[in-house]
Amino acid sequence: MVTGVAVVVNDSVITLGEIESSVAPNAQIAYNSYGKDPKAYGEVLQKMHDQAIEIMIRRKLILHEFVSGGYLTNLLEAYVDDHIQDYIQKNDYGDRAVLIRSLRAKGQTYESFRREQREDLIIDVMTSQHSSNLRKILISPLKVEQYYQSHQNEFKMDDQVKLRMIVLPESSDSASDAAKELGEEILAKIDSGVPFAEMAQVNSSGPERAEGGDRGWVKRSFFRPELAQIAFGLKPGEHSGVIEVPGACYLMMVDEVKPAHIKPLSEVRGEIEGTLRTDESRRLQTLWIERLKRKAFISFY
Repeated sequence: MVTGVAVVVNDSVITLGEIESSVAPNAQIAYNSYGKDPKAYGEVLQKMHDQAIEIMIRRKLILHEFVSGGYLTNLLEAYVDDHIQDYIQKNDYGDRAVLIRSLRAKGQTYESFRREQREDLIIDVMTSQHSSNLRKILISPLKVEQYYQSHQNEFKMDDQVKLRMIVLPESSDSASDAAKELGEEILAKIDSGVPFAEMAQVNSSGPERAEGGDRGWVKRSFFRPELAQIAFGLKPGEHSGVIEVPGACYLMMVDEVKPAHIKPLSEVRGEIEGTLRTDESRRLQTLWIERLKRKAFISFY
């Protein structure tokens, strides 16, 4: 079964063992999630096999195109050797002998490792040549506007507040109302003119203490429901009273408010252009692979 032929691509073979080796790591993860549902697990596993086969077919097609297109040069072999030397240095192997020993411990030969590195380089270069440089792909303003209009949900911003918080956790060693009493003392000082941030630096618990309790911009989902209602009821510059919830007391101050809105096109134009360039690059890659498939011999067993 390990050496059984699964697919023939031109003059290359994809074996059952290669497919199983590719799928195995993710198959275990899938089993952990779907093992109790054989039908669902089988469907997920089949999808993994199909994806693995498709990736391997693409690799074989690209490698065949490289050879048949006459791209083979001595320069490539020198480049592969340089690439492996860089790999040795970046991964602290020291020299090739150490790398070889490491590969043997994993059950791999240096020759197979070098072949994999060579094939990866070929595929990267060929794919880059046939998907176009992202910077060279031109996206018209009309396409950007059309994408913006048809993907409004991607640019929706929920209500947000720029928030400071003072957190006073209850302690099992103190009286049950100790946190509330401390909160009332802090509130009185804030009302008398002491800056909220200063009181947070002295009294608050948590990593934001040093920043004066600054939590930055937060959405409603950041809070427990009872805290969210109070925070989003405050106007810029206003602070809450002492808020009691199980386990802690809070004081909150809102610096700024951003109501729910859709980001303007001017703010997201660059993001949209990047998305459309990536989509176009993928489209060009797909067309190229389809052309390779049409002129290739592919047989499944």
